[in-house]
Amino acid sequence: MTGKVITVTSGKGGVGKTTTVANIAVALALDGKKVVCIDGDIGLRNLDVVMGLENRIVYDIVDIVEGRCRTRQAMIRDKRLPELFLIPAAQTRDKNAVSPSDMVRLCDELREEMDWIIIDSPAGIERGFRNSIAAADKILIVTNPEMSAVRDADRVIGLLEAEQKNAPSLILNRLNPTLVKRGDMLSVEDVYDLLRIELIGIVPEDENVILASNKGMPLAMETKTRAGQAFRNISRRLNGEEVPFMDLESHSLWDRLGKISWRK
Repeated sequence: MTGKVITVTSGKGGVGKTTTVANIAVALALDGKKVVCIDGDIGLRNLDVVMGLENRIVYDIVDIVEGRCRTRQAMIRDKRLPELFLIPAAQTRDKNAVSPSDMVRLCDELREEMDWIIIDSPAGIERGFRNSIAAADKILIVTNPEMSAVRDADRVIGLLEAEQKNAPSLILNRLNPTLVKRGDMLSVEDVYDLLRIELIGIVPEDENVILASNKGMPLAMETKTRAGQAFRNISRRLNGEEVPFMDLESHSLWDRLGKISWRK
């Protein structure tokens, strides 16, 4: 078995990147996949809180890299989903404590036993970003339908091209169809026309996402909400299924995008 490495990144903070990581990981684990999340945001970890695992941290990624523990010792198993694990970031260390080659070695080790390794990249373009993309087979860019977020996403796309990475895919988060219809928010088509990369997910605005994150219970654990279903759909597309987008807007764009799938 050779696991796939996905890096989830964004051009700016606050677009829902960490929440997206947690929910995609949960959705994949619910489908029976072995999943490990790596928090790549050294010095500013949050993924453990969103996943509800913050009270169980003993070792972190820097402990692995510096040889104070084995990789397995730092992997926190989610008691609700036994196929889901987290390797937390170090909270008090310098961002330079981990290098891109360290991340590649760690991911290569994890590929042997996991189906998916999902890296939560820090926002922006600092050292942590380069660490997080070093081992990636696939990169997902999270953005919101607002000009500043889309502009920053475009900048990240340019950086990935310069690093000669495979073309990233886009997750459009916090779409509010009512605001789109009023002309107060960019539409899916607007964002697609600006960025021109594969669209793999559209997550509607949903206050339940924040409530679930605060409880450490990612929304994808149940599909009663549209946002939870959207995250489940993204995971299915990552597994190669052809899943139609939810009817959040008009269908004009879907005809142009065609069916979404990704070969594992």
